[in-house]
Amino acid sequence: MKTDWQPQEDGLRQILQLLKQSQSPDTNTQRFVHSKLEELNSSPEFNNYLVFVLSKMTTEDEPTRTLSGLILKNNVRTRFHQFQPQVCNFIKEECLTSIGDSSPLIRATVGILITTIATKGNLDDWPELLPTLLQGIESNDNNVCEGVFGALQKLCEDVPEYNDLEKLSVFIPKLLVYFQHANPKVRSLAISCINSFLMVRIPAIIVHLDEFVFGLQCLQNDTDVSVRKSICRAMNLLLEVSSESLYPYMNQIIEYMLQRSFDIDEQIVFDSCEFWLSMIERGNISRNIIGPYLDRIIPTLIHCMRYSDVDIIILKGDVEEDSTVPDRDEDIRPRFHKPKRIDNEIDTIDDDDNSYTEWNSRKCSAAALDSLSIVFGNEILPILLPVVNNALHNEDWIIKESGILALGAIADGCMHGMITHLTELIPYLIQCLNDRKALVRAITCWTLSRYTHWIISQPHEIYFQPLLTVLLQRILDSNKRVQEAACSSFATFEEEACTELVPYLDVILETLVFAFSKYQHRNLLILYDAIGTLADSVGNYLNNPKYINKLMPPLIAKWNLLHDEDKDLFPLLECLSSIATALKHGFLPYVEPVFRRCGSLIEQTLNQSIAYSQHPDTFDPPDKDFMIVALDLLSGLIEGLNTQIDELVSHSNMMPLLYSCMQDSMAEVRQSSFALLGDLTKAYFPIVHPFIGDLMPILGQNLKPEYISVCNNATWAIGEISMKLGADMKPYIPMVLSQLIEIINRPHTPKTLLENTAITIGRLGFVCPYEVASHLQQFVRCWCTSLRHIRDNQEKDSAFRGMCQMIEINSNAIVNDFAYFCDAVASWTNPPNDLRQMICKILIGYKDHLSPEAWMAFVEQLPAYVIHQLTTLYGI
Repeated sequence: MKTDWQPQEDGLRQILQLLKQSQSPDTNTQRFVHSKLEELNSSPEFNNYLVFVLSKMTTEDEPTRTLSGLILKNNVRTRFHQFQPQVCNFIKEECLTSIGDSSPLIRATVGILITTIATKGNLDDWPELLPTLLQGIESNDNNVCEGVFGALQKLCEDVPEYNDLEKLSVFIPKLLVYFQHANPKVRSLAISCINSFLMVRIPAIIVHLDEFVFGLQCLQNDTDVSVRKSICRAMNLLLEVSSESLYPYMNQIIEYMLQRSFDIDEQIVFDSCEFWLSMIERGNISRNIIGPYLDRIIPTLIHCMRYSDVDIIILKGDVEEDSTVPDRDEDIRPRFHKPKRIDNEIDTIDDDDNSYTEWNSRKCSAAALDSLSIVFGNEILPILLPVVNNALHNEDWIIKESGILALGAIADGCMHGMITHLTELIPYLIQCLNDRKALVRAITCWTLSRYTHWIISQPHEIYFQPLLTVLLQRILDSNKRVQEAACSSFATFEEEACTELVPYLDVILETLVFAFSKYQHRNLLILYDAIGTLADSVGNYLNNPKYINKLMPPLIAKWNLLHDEDKDLFPLLECLSSIATALKHGFLPYVEPVFRRCGSLIEQTLNQSIAYSQHPDTFDPPDKDFMIVALDLLSGLIEGLNTQIDELVSHSNMMPLLYSCMQDSMAEVRQSSFALLGDLTKAYFPIVHPFIGDLMPILGQNLKPEYISVCNNATWAIGEISMKLGADMKPYIPMVLSQLIEIINRPHTPKTLLENTAITIGRLGFVCPYEVASHLQQFVRCWCTSLRHIRDNQEKDSAFRGMCQMIEINSNAIVNDFAYFCDAVASWTNPPNDLRQMICKILIGYKDHLSPEAWMAFVEQLPAYVIHQLTTLYGI
């Protein structure tokens, strides 16, 4: 039954006046209107007036009617369940009757209001809605048809319940018919609706996929920009949901997407770039499909890698000197601390940097070219290099810059094929570091960093020294973006060069220290990273009084300026952690205030965490990154200074704090806690020992490979504790051994976790051989395989001794895996003499299990030292 309601003239006049006044720029007027509207909200009929103005007052101006609808929408969103039933019904009725309003703006507002109402419950609460929409899309009135499609598209995008979206799928057959509608807006909205069904894989759309793809094919000559956008979005979704449905049409689709890559609309170009990236990332599946089109796809990607006019405005591409301009707060992106890890993380590749602009056509195209080079390798070079060469020699700096970016993008996939060209390209790129355009200098820094490994392998005077000289100049560039790119590139250079940088430490430190006085806030944070990476790379070579006297004063000055709650502490603490590890005793003059502040940061964060957990309405959640960086810096101090800070450690409350951190809900906190525990165990076991009974159960509970770095550090700490406890480790073996065996046998476990697990199992066998040997058959094969790739060091030595002891106790356990043990033995370069004897004793013990031929086949593959030992001791 239709709701019978009419407004009072005085009330309607008052609300219209308020709506018009609310459009005033005067702050006092706006404040008055807001207060009056809040008063009116207490009246049950107020929302009736709002929808009446929206739907019935067709003589009023559009801004007033639209504002009325938006106020109503906010009321529906915040208090719809408080509306009286008759008010709800009246609003719904008016929405459905005004969905075909002659004004596009009003139709859009009504569509938003319909979606807001529908999402406050479910579609069953509004039984009239779908029948009205179904009837409306067949209307001959273009306004009604457009309004219905607009509302339907918003519903398909925004309804939160999967079941509701399934109810809307009844429209799919009708939507497909409307791909050929005369109104381009209707065509576009029809495709957009189906795109929403695709995103959540509604079964009904899967049934109609062939019709959908065929319908898109029929629209490939459509000139309307909104239709083209919807088609490109659909192509990307189809690739994700059901790429096989596209294969029969792939030739036409590739032709279409090649055209769209040069579209005048930037969003369409971006969607086409996304299509290429998604297509190429299918690896071998894409080879046969896109292989014949490489001569067109490669130039297209390089074209799309050019900066757009919008990019240049955002990046201030025409501003060459801005190093004295202070950074705005919005220029400084949020920074997240990377906790200390025992395992190595794989670096991700970005085209130049990800801080100034969001993901866009340029970056997407560069990523696509990177993937293309990995899929096709050197095959692409005959097509790519002429295009790049033309770009590099183009007078337009934007085209030249895209060519330099392309060279960086292909470095991983085409390195072997590029080597013959690098003797010419590297000097050219070093020259480009002095280009008059800042954005060219910046991208050249990144591209050169991608070829650093090759550069360092060449005679230093040819490429290494010239690059180092110019790169240090760019670190002091007058453009902030170039400074950042140069610092990042230099960090990569440092990681590759390591101790080969030692002869140049004077000039490097002079440059980095001078940068402290030149850099604005944002780049200062990146400078800390470069200094920390230098310390990691050259290690104890930095422990020289002249280097320390250059480097430490500006760092300590920054340290003293920063408050405990200042997030700029994160990169500075990370930097100091690397420096402390590198300098070792050279850091002693600075250690006490740093050590105490780290303890204070941990304690403050723990107290804030307790306060928040007990009173979440009163306190804000703590920023646990403060705790993580402090834990990591303490690890660095202890690793670098060892027993030289015995008094600081022994008189601190470190162990109670660490015990709390090890139980934190945040994985990164536990990860850093276990790293610190391992370092403390190695250097100060007497302060750890009393807590072992409490710590071991926690370590055992964290042997979960789904948290790789947490598990890795917990595993490593267990191994260090076992070496200190010796036979006293026996009560704790049941807490950890079964999990470690599960990890080492688990498929697809990361290499570093496998290696740490193998070492820890071996160490457990070293200190408690009888307890571990009974399980030997469960892990020996994977253990041998994992240890094979570990370089010779003290950890490998103790693990191997443990394995030898376990084999002596349970020799039958490796009869079937003897070959794997021999492979593990072969991985040793030069083990100590007593370990050689242990290995040979085991080999001799297995001689009787094998035929003479098999025995000799194994022996001949063993290292020379083993054969020599067998010959010397046993006459074999």
